[in-house]
Amino acid sequence: MSTARSFARSPCAVANSLDIVGDKWSLLVVRDLLHGKHTYKELADSLEHIPTNILADRLRRLEGAGIVSSTPYQQRPVRYAYTLTAKGKDLGDVLLAFVRWGKRHIPGTVALGTGRAKAAPAARKPAPRRASSKQKSGSHPPKDDR
Repeated sequence: MSTARSFARSPCAVANSLDIVGDKWSLLVVRDLLHGKHTYKELADSLEHIPTNILADRLRRLEGAGIVSSTPYQQRPVRYAYTLTAKGKDLGDVLLAFVRWGKRHIPGTVALGTGRAKAAPAARKPAPRRASSKQKSGSHPPKDDR
């Protein structure tokens, strides 16, 4: 066990754990690594379709925190295989607690590898349509609040 250090917010274990893996994506990356995914493409092809720029950032952050390690498996271009460290594997208990809680309190949810999620991945919602730069006829121009 490491020695105590100064903390950004408080010495609370929950607060400090959230500072490392409390964003929307990090635990999903850990989940996928626990389920045997190893390459960037495999992680990017996850059911949640993590944006590639965010995936790259999370992998760097998780590696910096000692949760993930990377090893090159191809030289041109350089590509890496990702694996969990012992510290990262310990997050499996955290994820199992989330699975139990979600299955108990969020109707219709399943653990990956069981039930509907394995047989038929959820359909991806289409991206919301952006407003066209041309205004539709009959619409009013935006007000200028200078």
